[in-house]
Amino acid sequence: MPASNLCPYCSKAMNVSRMSCGGCGIAVEGAFPASRLSNLPAEHQRFIEIFVLASGNLKQIADQAGVSYPTVRSRLDKVIDSLRQQIAVTQEVRGTILDAVADGEPDPDVAARIIKSV
Repeated sequence: MPASNLCPYCSKAMNVSRMSCGGCGIAVEGAFPASRLSNLPAEHQRFIEIFVLASGNLKQIADQAGVSYPTVRSRLDKVIDSLRQQIAVTQEVRGTILDAVADGEPDPDVAARIIKSV
C-alpha cells in the first residue's frame, strides 16, 4: 500500500515535521511547508508522474494502461480540479495576510514575520 499524506484517523492532510539523513543520522524537526502537489491524494500524484513520463501524451497513457482515452482524460480533469482547489486554498491564505497588511493591521514588524513564515 502506498504511503498517504492523509491522517489514518481523521483523514486530514498530515504535515511533515521531521527530516533525517540516512547517511549520518542527523535530523531536523520543524514545520516544513508542503507543496501543493504533495497535498494531492497519492493516486493524483502517481497520475502526474505517469503524465510527465509520457510527455503529456494521453493516448500513450491510455494504451499503456489498457483504458480508453476518455477515461484518461477524465482522470486528468480530476487531477486538475484537485490542484485548482489546492491553489485556491493557498491563495486565500496569502491574500488574507496581504489584505491585512494593506489595511495597516497588524503593524509592519508583525506583518513581516507572518509573511516570512508563509
